[in-house]
Amino acid sequence: MSFDPTLVTDLQAALRDVPDFPKPGIVFKDITPMLGDPRLFGRVVNAMAAPFRGQHITKVVGVESRGFILGAPIALALEAGFVPARKPGKLPHRSIVERYSLEYGADGVEMHEDAILKDERVLVVDDVLATGGTAEATARLIGRLGGNIVGFSFLITLDFLEGAKRLGPDKVTSVLTF
Repeated sequence: MSFDPTLVTDLQAALRDVPDFPKPGIVFKDITPMLGDPRLFGRVVNAMAAPFRGQHITKVVGVESRGFILGAPIALALEAGFVPARKPGKLPHRSIVERYSLEYGADGVEMHEDAILKDERVLVVDDVLATGGTAEATARLIGRLGGNIVGFSFLITLDFLEGAKRLGPDKVTSVLTF
């Protein structure tokens, strides 16, 4: 899917690279300047939701933590519920966890055990697709709860890390690719 070239240009201008964060050798893509611009933020939300309009999404899962910021307004745009996928130990109710490896260590993701119902149509949202480990673990968790992954919507894909291959490239959309 291609996006409005002016959106891509405006978004690229708004992003900030932070070298050696969170660890040496990692270049972090800081989206906070985009979030501070209400028009650009709205355009981004609409662009990330657009490929999934009419696909009867019932839940949008936002991956901690920038996936919460993007996922909640995308859920509203798609008239779907929102589910946070959190780091282990952060949810107050009974939850299930899925462990995974990522580009700079190991972690886990959890959701409330009643967050996704059987056969719900789910969109996973996050800011950056790198190796795909976090999104893949989130998808496994959704599957364990009985949900069906319709797709993945990312603001940015780091194509050189080949994360889309782990998720099924036909299910992945991204506004920007580096």
